[in-house]
Amino acid sequence: MNTAPSIVGIDHFGIRVTDRARAVGFYQQLGFRQTEWLPQFEANEMTNPQGIRINLIFNGSRRQENRNVLLDEPIKYPGFTHPAFVVTDLVALKHWCQSEGIVITEDIHPIGRRRKAMFIRDPDGNVLEFNQLL
Repeated sequence: MNTAPSIVGIDHFGIRVTDRARAVGFYQQLGFRQTEWLPQFEANEMTNPQGIRINLIFNGSRRQENRNVLLDEPIKYPGFTHPAFVVTDLVALKHWCQSEGIVITEDIHPIGRRRKAMFIRDPDGNVLEFNQLL
């Protein structure tokens, strides 16, 4: 059996959104800056100071109450449910989110032995997980 080539990293996360200005503003609050506009793909590229890269894809259809089709519906379809970012201080992030009016959808809690996590959602209901490694 042949061995697959090594995967050496993740280049970016693609996040589909409905409102370009609103989404860009939200992710700018989290420290991302637009580094490239990709009009042929209805997308941009945003990078934070640590080099984490996301692509916002601006062709999302609005749903009632911003319900996430992968997480909020009774039928669980396959797909990517969320990116998980590593932070150095989850408590500081929690306090910052509260001061910025960003709703915490799952408060800080342990997940297994190696991390604790907190969850928020962007304005379109996309889930973002933040982990502090233990």
